[in-house]
Amino acid sequence: MAWNEPGPGKDPWSQGPKKGDGPPDLDEMLKRFKSRFGGGSGRTPPGTRAPLPFGLMGLIAALFAVLWLVSGFYVVDEQERAVTLRFGKYVGTTEPGLRWHIPWPVDKVEIVNTTGVREARDEATMLTRDENIVVVELKVQYRVSNVEDYVFSVNDPDLTLRQATTSAVRAVVGRNSMDFVLTEGREEMADRTKAILQDLLDSYNVGLVVTEVNLQQAQPPEPVQAAFADAIKAREDQQRARNEALAYANDRLPKARGAAARQVEEATAYRDQVVAKAEGDAARFQQLLVEYRKSPRVTRERLYLDTMSSVLGSSSKVLVDVDKGSPMFYLPLDQLMKSAPAAARDSASDYTTAPSALPGAGGLQGGDPSRSRDRGR
Repeated sequence: MAWNEPGPGKDPWSQGPKKGDGPPDLDEMLKRFKSRFGGGSGRTPPGTRAPLPFGLMGLIAALFAVLWLVSGFYVVDEQERAVTLRFGKYVGTTEPGLRWHIPWPVDKVEIVNTTGVREARDEATMLTRDENIVVVELKVQYRVSNVEDYVFSVNDPDLTLRQATTSAVRAVVGRNSMDFVLTEGREEMADRTKAILQDLLDSYNVGLVVTEVNLQQAQPPEPVQAAFADAIKAREDQQRARNEALAYANDRLPKARGAAARQVEEATAYRDQVVAKAEGDAARFQQLLVEYRKSPRVTRERLYLDTMSSVLGSSSKVLVDVDKGSPMFYLPLDQLMKSAPAAARDSASDYTTAPSALPGAGGLQGGDPSRSRDRGR
């Protein structure tokens, strides 16, 4: 039947209070609590569980206490250091080994690796000194140098290092031209970036030390990479041609200098030889002049004999008997060609001249009449 149907006691305002709608009975609740935990009369009300013994509750509490105390043990490796905080306040730094601290929520331990090398990568688009855009990618290797500074100085030391790296690279790239950044300036830029980055970290007291900075890549933006690649290739070709020219010059110049020095030495030696020979000839002539003045005839005869000996001693000779007056003469040309030097072969036709035309033909036996008269005197 609906609540608004007529009848006595059927409307919600005329009904009396239902069972359980009033406030809770505190006395009843207290009795139930005492009976559950062993208090009161010691009898268990019907429909309720028996209370736990007091000894068992103490054992459970002791077990929880032991587990809580054991949870305070921790191990610090050789390459690590541990920072202990007690209610958020720094207490100390522990060395490697098995350690213990008051468990949570009293103490909190933060273990930091101090010897392992960490790595951070950064890539950014930056503006050069000549107002060109380059994309720079670099890798930074670092480690923790001071545990306390690393934990307490900044909220996120690794994020601070990445931001400082971007700032340092931007400062270095902004001071150089694009050609320098893309070509020969990578090593120098890495060194300068490392120095600036370390100065920034020291000023922040981050507790980090930078071990190495590697400039992985530096390139122009995507739309102009082809043009810059052609320019870089042309520059490399120019450098290669220059290196080849320097190598050729380094190879040829020492040889040319050596040849020039050798020619100078040979010319100097030849000069000294000619001068010495001329001086020797002049000295011999002076001596001969003295002898000639003493005995002209004997000196002339000696000169004549020395000259004829030097001329006829190294050449083939043909003796012609002019007294018989034979119209034809047989010359042994084959023997003369074999015995004559190679330089005299071109002048072999000179031996076919008339006997009267042969030099000294009438004087090989009889000689010059004037000279014979001079020798007879």
